[in-house]
Amino acid sequence: MSNEMGLSDRYFELIDDIVKTTLKGKIRSKSQVYQMLVKGVTVGTGEIFERCLDQRFDMTQAEVDNPKSELKQAKAIRKLRALNTIRGEWEQWQEENRVSETITSAIQFITTAEPAERFTALLRVIDPNQQPPLTLQQLGSLAKPLKQQAQQASESDTAKDLGQLAAGITAGLASWQRLEDYLVSWIYDQSRGSLGFEGTPEQRGPWGLWGKKVNSPLPQSLFESLALNQSFHEWADTQPSLELEAWVELAVILQCLQRGLVNWFDKMVYDSKMGAKLSISTFIVFAVIWSRLANVLNQTAISSNGNAIANGCFQVCLQILRTFAQRDYFPLYGGVFANFSGNYLQDALNYLDEPLRQVDRTEEKARILTLLGYSLWSQGAYDRANNFHQQALEIAREAGDRLCEIANFNHLSRICVAQENYADAINYSQRALILARQAGDRLGEANALVNFGYSEVFQAQDSQQAELEVYESAINYLEQGRLLLERLGDSPAGSYGVGQSKALCFSSLGIAHVVVEQYQKAIAFLEQGWQAAQFSGDLYLQGVNLAYLAQACYSQQDWQKVIYTASLGAYLLEQIGSEDWRKPAGLLSILQGQMGQDGFQTLLAQQRSKIIAVIGVDGYDYIPELLAKYLDSI
Repeated sequence: MSNEMGLSDRYFELIDDIVKTTLKGKIRSKSQVYQMLVKGVTVGTGEIFERCLDQRFDMTQAEVDNPKSELKQAKAIRKLRALNTIRGEWEQWQEENRVSETITSAIQFITTAEPAERFTALLRVIDPNQQPPLTLQQLGSLAKPLKQQAQQASESDTAKDLGQLAAGITAGLASWQRLEDYLVSWIYDQSRGSLGFEGTPEQRGPWGLWGKKVNSPLPQSLFESLALNQSFHEWADTQPSLELEAWVELAVILQCLQRGLVNWFDKMVYDSKMGAKLSISTFIVFAVIWSRLANVLNQTAISSNGNAIANGCFQVCLQILRTFAQRDYFPLYGGVFANFSGNYLQDALNYLDEPLRQVDRTEEKARILTLLGYSLWSQGAYDRANNFHQQALEIAREAGDRLCEIANFNHLSRICVAQENYADAINYSQRALILARQAGDRLGEANALVNFGYSEVFQAQDSQQAELEVYESAINYLEQGRLLLERLGDSPAGSYGVGQSKALCFSSLGIAHVVVEQYQKAIAFLEQGWQAAQFSGDLYLQGVNLAYLAQACYSQQDWQKVIYTASLGAYLLEQIGSEDWRKPAGLLSILQGQMGQDGFQTLLAQQRSKIIAVIGVDGYDYIPELLAKYLDSI
């Protein structure tokens, strides 16, 4: 206590001295005040200084508010100005001291890590989920002391690792400076508002441009490969053994690109709906890129310490998903394949869940598990999807995330329909409906109504209840869900979820009308469902709508439309690894048998331009292979 009182006296004296010197006109700049604070305030005693400064400020403010004379009031006003200058410079001193302490702590964390964990340690330090995260300037400040530590290290391996970490940070920031001016220019160059991560000839996206602007071999080759839509294994086969420095540089570049894109899209005030959609796609694309890099590193020898780098890649993937899960527009009714091709994605989900095992039971984890569960469901991995949603449901309850809890009941209902467990499907949808109405979750309520009606349609079909009234009652719930979705507002936070849910609703209505053999109504709903799925970027719902649309058109003997929709549906579903591709492929094989090879090929050729407009030349050329693959499997 006596020590604290001594410090208080010292700090009052320091403050009074700065004020007197200011009033005498001997303070020429704010930097003089700053230097006096640096010399006069002991590190770790800032709270005592702040209390003293506040007391002097309050005392002087009282003199201004209750003056004994005009002369004394004028002097008090001048003192108040001086105290405000002290306060401003003190805040700057605190910020710089905080940054210095952060850098020192980061250096200690990295240098004391096990050799195999140094890359991962650096990635934890630059994690955007840190509070507060490092700025680019602070990241640059990290490189210099790392280089100094490398020069002072007694072990050659340690010196090499720390030196490469420092060099990688410096190179990454330099590469980002070259890329920053081209962060979004490709959107205007292409005259389109889509990210274009598909890599099709019609929609290259940013990768080709970025590959030309960056000089370093690793990011340059990766960007060029993404532009050409190569698989990660194809890309890895062309790579030499890469050192740690290259991976650090890539981590810095990709983090800057991802954060820059999201920040830009989030500020699209003129089209916030599209901005939210593009931000979602950005998070998803970069998360999957890191998961695929980890996959490749575990299976190839393109890095001298591949396992350590792979672990780091998984960590970055998790960091992105955790940041994503905190956004208002996080899609509780969407999957990780939105807006980009799945030909290099099929195995990614096997790796995306790995980092989650190391995360505490948090709200973010529940939302990430929901996202992955939906994706697994769409691929036909129903048992695994069920496990993800059950975990997410339990965590969401504990975290009090009611919207996430409702979403998982809805997803579980859909899984049960796929597994022909209609009683549980109805039960889950009813629970979702009750909770959604209690919580005022209109989007969750709409999905629950759709799932309830959808489940009842299939239960009626399974029990061979042919009475039309049974189906009409079930379809009525689907219509209620559709009308509710139509009434929902298009706020930026909800637009993506509404679009996704509309696609699911129209799909469900279309399928229900196929079941009851009302094909004209089915076609109208399925066409709307496909359009909604295209806007939301959900490849699975696009494929499902197209598959059932082909079935409805087949009943109407519209062979050209059957070939067009079934070809697209089979291709899109097979690309994301969904076993549902077999349904439209089977329909195509039936039609080919009925028409003969030549007649079928003639009709397929007539649809060529329309098909290419959606999936490109490579997609069109792949359709005969897809048919052959189906025929070989039966």
